[in-house]
Amino acid sequence: MTGPTTPGSDPADPTDPTDPEVPVAGDADGAASGGPVRSPRPSRLVAVLHDLRAVDGALYAAVAATPTPTLDRALRRLSHAADHSKISLGIAGSLALGGARPRRAALLGVGAVAVASVSANLLGKRLVRRPRPDREAARVTVDRHVPMPTSASFPSGHTASAVAFATAVGVALPGAAVPLAALASAVGYSRVHTGVHYPGDVAAGAVLGVAGAAVALAAAAAARPPEEVPPGYRAAAGTPPAPG
Repeated sequence: MTGPTTPGSDPADPTDPTDPEVPVAGDADGAASGGPVRSPRPSRLVAVLHDLRAVDGALYAAVAATPTPTLDRALRRLSHAADHSKISLGIAGSLALGGARPRRAALLGVGAVAVASVSANLLGKRLVRRPRPDREAARVTVDRHVPMPTSASFPSGHTASAVAFATAVGVALPGAAVPLAALASAVGYSRVHTGVHYPGDVAAGAVLGVAGAAVALAAAAAARPPEEVPPGYRAAAGTPPAPG
């Protein structure tokens, strides 16, 4: 003989409030549809993006909180010098005076900068519209400050252009690849150091820069007879080698 049961005490009781399939009392959607109501759960992608933004913000805060008085002035000047790709264009001008091969490398670099700049500033920033970091809230020291741009933060246009130039010229002139890559990396870091970008903005800019260089190299390869295209151009652009 079993004793009386109360609503919710029997696992088979359809009124059990602990059953996830039972509509929650007072839920308008559940009452209207007559179906089960479950608590909304964020998608896995949203959760991953949330975590990545948290890491991004923590890295930005760590850079801001680390005293580096010896580096502050140099990185501030480097960041300012990279405005409008002045460094890359200056190097391209010097290469153009050095003969046919350096001149081709300079043209490739300038073309890659153009592609990366358009991708970052006219597409990426308009699509994402991420706000700039709050430099004052992060207490970035004034000694690091450069003018805060009014454009969106994501991606970093400075980084995209610097990486595009370094990648394209490095393929055409392998001897210049390492120093140009180091310079592009310093430009990218300087944008975080001066407080105007999150590290994630810089990482995205670097990806766009590599893509911009690949486009420029592919265009250069397409414009020349197959037998005259250096192997490095095709490899960097991801195009198959010429038959032969």
